[in-house]
Amino acid sequence: MNPLWGHVAGVFIVLMLLTFIGIWVWAWLPRHKHAFGRLSRLPMEDEDGTSPPDHRIPATRPEDRA
Repeated sequence: MNPLWGHVAGVFIVLMLLTFIGIWVWAWLPRHKHAFGRLSRLPMEDEDGTSPPDHRIPATRPEDRA
């Protein structure tokens, strides 16, 4: 096998690592927080885009119960 392939593989691995780190940094940018938060709640919504009223978190403090 040609010794050049070792260098090619090394450069490819470094490029893939840099791509991974770049995507990871992009995903954690604060400007994406609102959009990703909205997308994370998408499976919990009905087909018309609204949450059903009976899926509330129960109150644990007595003063919150009405």
